[in-house]
Amino acid sequence: MSTRAARPAPRPPEGTPPPAELARQARAVLAGAARLARWADRTGSLRAGPRGALPEDAVAGAAGALGLTPHQVRADWDRARLAGLIELHDGLARPGWRLRAWDRDDTAVLRGWVALFDAWSLALPAPADAGPTLVAEVVEAVPQLLSLLHLSAGPVRLPVLLDMLEQRVAELRTERCEVPYGPDPDPDGAAADGPACDAAGAPLAGLLAWALDALRAVGALMPAPEHGTGPADEAQLTPLGNWSVWVKLEQICVAAQSPAGHIEQSAEAMLRGCARLTPGPARAEYRAWLAARSVGAAVEELLAAARGEDALLRGLAFEALRAVGAPAEPAVRAAAAEQVLRPYALLWLFEHEGGDPETAADVLTREESTWLWVDTAAAVADHGETQLLVRHLDSAVQGSVPRLLAEVRAVGHPRTVQVLVALAAAHPDPALAKAVRRAAFQVHTGGA
Repeated sequence: MSTRAARPAPRPPEGTPPPAELARQARAVLAGAARLARWADRTGSLRAGPRGALPEDAVAGAAGALGLTPHQVRADWDRARLAGLIELHDGLARPGWRLRAWDRDDTAVLRGWVALFDAWSLALPAPADAGPTLVAEVVEAVPQLLSLLHLSAGPVRLPVLLDMLEQRVAELRTERCEVPYGPDPDPDGAAADGPACDAAGAPLAGLLAWALDALRAVGALMPAPEHGTGPADEAQLTPLGNWSVWVKLEQICVAAQSPAGHIEQSAEAMLRGCARLTPGPARAEYRAWLAARSVGAAVEELLAAARGEDALLRGLAFEALRAVGAPAEPAVRAAAAEQVLRPYALLWLFEHEGGDPETAADVLTREESTWLWVDTAAAVADHGETQLLVRHLDSAVQGSVPRLLAEVRAVGHPRTVQVLVALAAAHPDPALAKAVRRAAFQVHTGGA
């Protein structure tokens, strides 16, 4: 059990609108994206270009049909994809389930807006002169700025935000034990690669302005004042932004006082802890762990855990990625190119696209199904009971033990020998156990 003191979950902000009003505001923010998504659906065969961009002929077609500028079309296309209103399947644009539910399901609308909010750093390109490391540090620091804005319950001056940003970036570098290095560090201790490594001053001020503009673009911050209508050096959350930050803080506090309490652990440690939980509590832990991290960082950490030697963590990592949903799709689709992750990624994508769970296995080739069978058997052998390993035989697609053994020998899984040895030791049928041991020996020695 966690030894940390229980902390009360934060209360909803004073004056938080009811869910129906929040959904109305979310629909307003995403009105252009939903309109473009419906237009794309009507075309029936719209294919995206490289990296999911809308081709120029489609941009021109949408601009003419909807009375928009090309810039507005591109912005709405990006929003529609980030909010899950449009999904790309092998490059072909299809309406996401949220678009189907847009007019009748307030929860779907709010989840779509939260997906856009979580992807705020993609809403506007970062300054061209900012180094990628510093940009990543600012993205990681922004949740702390959002918490300050939420707790302040009103406008916060930009110098205060900049001071907090500088402190948080410095903390992140200390946590990573970064020290200046290079042949000629400057007198102030900055690294030798120039302004992108400066943790204060102009570079961070410019990145703070970028972050605030991106958060305004997704509807999380009040619009910047124009023509002297208000202070230009302040930032304030919108009701939607305030509500979303509150939800994330609540999830973090609940996780921190729960018996499981894996929120501060690595993905691998969190998954190992969740292996002991039933599906419901495990999903709650996944969601709380994800809420404390940026989506991109969480997805990459889960995939890194999935690439390890423990097959159990592989399956659990993709269960956790199901809690991420649409924002994980690009990374999961890329992971399908890796042999060790391919079966899991293909099944994840099939479910994400609304496929029937009863036919999910059909998306795998015979070889992929066999690889997955061995990988799952390895997880059972390492962490399960021997009876489960014997029962696992029934899940093989081959239909008979001789065919299974022949294909298992050919598939090349690195754990094949260990799995077959464990299965032979566990199976009560001496003749079958002997055949399995023979197969293990043949794999080990490279024989036929």
